[in-house]
Amino acid sequence: MARRKTGTRTEEDDGSRPALLKGVRRALQLLEYLARHPGRATDAAEGLGLPWATLHRTLSELEQGGFLQRDPDSNRYSIGPRLWYIGTGYLANHPVLEAAQPYLEIAAEGVEFTVQLVERLGDVSVTLYSQHRTGEAITKATYGHHFPLHCGSKGQVLLAYAEPRFVESYLARDLERLTPETITEPEVLRARLDEIRAKGFARTEGDVQAFTGSLSAPIFNRKGEAVAAVCYIARRSALRHAAREEEVLESLLGTAQSISIALGWRPGDTLGREA
Repeated sequence: MARRKTGTRTEEDDGSRPALLKGVRRALQLLEYLARHPGRATDAAEGLGLPWATLHRTLSELEQGGFLQRDPDSNRYSIGPRLWYIGTGYLANHPVLEAAQPYLEIAAEGVEFTVQLVERLGDVSVTLYSQHRTGEAITKATYGHHFPLHCGSKGQVLLAYAEPRFVESYLARDLERLTPETITEPEVLRARLDEIRAKGFARTEGDVQAFTGSLSAPIFNRKGEAVAAVCYIARRSALRHAAREEEVLESLLGTAQSISIALGWRPGDTLGREA
């Protein structure tokens, strides 16, 4: 790699590059933090453990570039339109979403549930697709609402099929309780994850929102790796009728299997993580 002279030192060792990379990392950390916790500059500084003055210039630059937006009345920062533009580029070229969308649209026509396609990003479940055709719409089931992996059937499915080292690291941390029914005890969660792998799906009620329930199943690629999950969300009362639940579960598992086959998986392949 060519190195440009600056006085008696090269560009590589003049100290500017480490500072630049540090600034880039800080900007990315700030964007991710505000995506999860929109708030004021002081809130972000406290959450990231950085002085307010250190973040001020980064906030200003990101706001001017359209990556963040600030409410002039409350001075709260949130994700801006330019970041959404970048995110849509990710979705437009997402192979799992491309393969899954026709099957998800069919599924949404046949059930009175919100139908989602979800993948894992670090320690959260991220919604790539959300469709609701009939029945009552569910709050926080649309784009932009992402939850910790131990919360909800979709997160638990993604956690169940994650690498063992990641699972143990995740269970070792302090886990957030979204409702009184959120499972936060490591041993209880381990048992739940074993059950999910044995059954091939997850079912939860009231652990994300008190009035909702959900069913989720994994999507596998040609290597047998769980790369996403299909999730059906409704009011928890909709899961209380055994016959109806069996019908919805059949739809869920059929949709997940169809998408998996479209990605190259074949029935009988070894599925999921190693024990």
